[in-house]
Amino acid sequence: MAKAPANRDKGTSFLRVFQILEAVINANGPQTSSQISEVVGLPNPTTHRLCRMLVEQRLLQYELDGKRLMSGPRLFEFAGQIMSGSNLDLERRAILEALVNEVGETCNISIPDGTRMIYAERVESQWPLRMQLPAGTQVPLHCTASGKLFLSQLESRALDTVLERLELGKLATKTIVDKAKLKRDLNRTRERGYAQDNEEFIEGLVAVAVPIRGPRGRFCAGLALHAPKFRMTIRAAVGKLPLLQDAAKRIERLMRDSANPQDFVNGSDQPVDFFENELA
Repeated sequence: MAKAPANRDKGTSFLRVFQILEAVINANGPQTSSQISEVVGLPNPTTHRLCRMLVEQRLLQYELDGKRLMSGPRLFEFAGQIMSGSNLDLERRAILEALVNEVGETCNISIPDGTRMIYAERVESQWPLRMQLPAGTQVPLHCTASGKLFLSQLESRALDTVLERLELGKLATKTIVDKAKLKRDLNRTRERGYAQDNEEFIEGLVAVAVPIRGPRGRFCAGLALHAPKFRMTIRAAVGKLPLLQDAAKRIERLMRDSANPQDFVNGSDQPVDFFENELA
């Protein structure tokens, strides 16, 4: 009889932790522990203690102001693992391979990973000379097409906060390291609906990226094409956008048609929820 309360307490503790994660994931922006307490109906000290534990486990992290909480690196890792390991993997891979055959250059799907992007999926072109950046590679936000696409989704206040703390390392001659200039570039990216990297990450390499959105229309990942400049100019890469956008829509339909409400956090919709706090 003495063990029953302990078992119930473990179950209750798990539900509390899950409710806190769910509250942060579903929020319109980073939340203070007091705001989370109101949502989950827990006392402030309890919420603060559990949030601190989740931060230690990298499931949550503090925003750059050190006061409000948002999704942590491990949640992004889980999202990436779900994308790469789900039953959608083969069909998504087939779409990516067909796209590479059409455009003739390497394409990848990338997701945010803290202050960088990570290649969740990548299909190489058949050219003997190509840039080797395998799946799992982390790349900067400020000078890659997929990274700038992600930054362009941030609201102005959140973008200002990120740019204030983000180190804009100069990796190539054309890398934008002036924050005001980068913000103007990101505003243009938001308006036109795609991002480009004109030799900003690596000398002689150009890239364009379009968004993949989840079943609820939220940014989920970036679909990018990149190629050496001697084979494809940035203008030619932009000309391939209709093919990228069509592939992105096919992946979105695949996610939507395969969505199962019984899956953990709605299965294919999970990456969308995980990214929401970054985009608020």
